[in-house]
Amino acid sequence: MSRTNFEQLLEAGCHFGHLRRKWNPAMAPYIFMERNGIHIIDLNKTVEAIDQAAEVLKKMARDGKKILFVGTKKQVKDLVAAKVSEVGMPYVIERWPGGMLTNFPTIRKAVKKMATIDKLTSDGTYSNLSKREILQITRQRAKLEKNLGSIADLSRLPAALFVIDVLKENIAVREANRLGIPVFGIVDTNSNPDEIDYVIPANDDATKSVDAILTACCAAIQEGLDERKAEKGDEAAEAEQEDKAERPRRERIRKVAKQADSIDEAPAQEEAPEA
Repeated sequence: MSRTNFEQLLEAGCHFGHLRRKWNPAMAPYIFMERNGIHIIDLNKTVEAIDQAAEVLKKMARDGKKILFVGTKKQVKDLVAAKVSEVGMPYVIERWPGGMLTNFPTIRKAVKKMATIDKLTSDGTYSNLSKREILQITRQRAKLEKNLGSIADLSRLPAALFVIDVLKENIAVREANRLGIPVFGIVDTNSNPDEIDYVIPANDDATKSVDAILTACCAAIQEGLDERKAEKGDEAAEAEQEDKAERPRRERIRKVAKQADSIDEAPAQEEAPEA
């Protein structure tokens, strides 16, 4: 069953591309027609692309992998934060910190600095600082939270990137390509799809368009997480059943071992003296 359909995407305005003079010729396979100087995206291909991307995202989530969502455009940043936080995935909605992937250890140091500041708050160190020092540290913490708060739990490189507007987030795309990290991208008619592993041709400016695509993809991720949770529950149940089955055997072995130990520890009988 398809996760979206032509009518849903049409209503969301996913088919509106950019002006013809702004188009990228590499997007020609995804363009249905031109109307009033504006390219119209083939939504049948968009439906197929969403379904393909959703299945891969579902598998990644089921395997316990992290997908980093990137959407810093003003009209979609709040939407990205709301949708992605529901499935517990990291996201970047402020300016992309250059070198976030290619220089990941430095980013982790910044995250650790944020944790250190939190520790100062909890262990009472703040009480020994001046008001000026407290203000400086508070501002530093707020800045780190704004830029890195959503990736605080990202202890290693993400398994994939999901990018809204690959032209605007070209630095993130290039870093991912350099490291061999697969990229899922909502690609409009003014962008280059050649650098994207999973191309979702659609309007990347309209909030409704991005909402429709994110809803389908996040739903797939949630399914993967649910399946992972169910599999872990089944494994725990199986382990418990095996433990119950093994328990009588282990008890018998323990009793036999205890009896053997008692025999070894028993004092030898003294020999009767000769007549």
